[in-house]
Amino acid sequence: MNQPQDDADGDIAAPHKRDLIASLEKGLQVIEAFDQERSRLTIAEVAQRTGLTRAAARRYLITLAHLGYVRHEQKLFSLTPMILRLGQSYLHSARLPRIVQPLLYRLAYSLEEAASAGVLDHDQLVCVAAVSAGRLVSTTLQPGTRVPAFCTANGRVLLAHLPQAQMEHFLERLQPEQITAHTIVNKERLALEIARTREQGYALVDQELELGLRTMAVPIRNFRGEVVAAMNISVHAARMKLEEMVERCLPAMLKIQVELGALL
Repeated sequence: MNQPQDDADGDIAAPHKRDLIASLEKGLQVIEAFDQERSRLTIAEVAQRTGLTRAAARRYLITLAHLGYVRHEQKLFSLTPMILRLGQSYLHSARLPRIVQPLLYRLAYSLEEAASAGVLDHDQLVCVAAVSAGRLVSTTLQPGTRVPAFCTANGRVLLAHLPQAQMEHFLERLQPEQITAHTIVNKERLALEIARTREQGYALVDQELELGLRTMAVPIRNFRGEVVAAMNISVHAARMKLEEMVERCLPAMLKIQVELGALL
């Protein structure tokens, strides 16, 4: 594949403002305005969440409805299943999910536990591959699901391998939510957990995202040793203690970690 040339195409990482299509950016902001808590929005609510005028928000919503990505019922708008095409384009074309999925399948079924892989997107962890292995321990274990990075095993692994300045900036802007009684919301303690993850090479999270859900994660590295994702094993707390997870699951996870490193 031909790589973009700086003299012909400009710097892709830091493009000139004249090279950006503002309408595309704003259209994507309208799509991102919908989430789990706000699945149906009025024009005024979309305008408020995106910073657009009501007139502009209306035009973008009408366009998205015309294209089939949004439906309109009375004064409320919501996304349609067609929006999944955008996410499927990544899952079907990106190299990481295609390589990780078969090995994740082998890991999950060898341990008879659910497994998933994820990447960081700003302050969230995005699941890019998952295998239930017959264990339906959490609804978050499916491709495309977004959860807070700070209280997940995959998230802590990825945070632990950020440059120190980026990790510190993450903690500065973080406003941790007490999701369960076990969620660590003290930033100093959270920093210690991230440092421990970096030192020991894996993360253990006990019911911080969901009651009853215990997870253990390790980093996924490419052939250059760079951390590009994380993978975890998820179990129900009533079935397995944390110490047992390390003893039973970690060796198999480290074996898959090495295999992935040779493929990525």
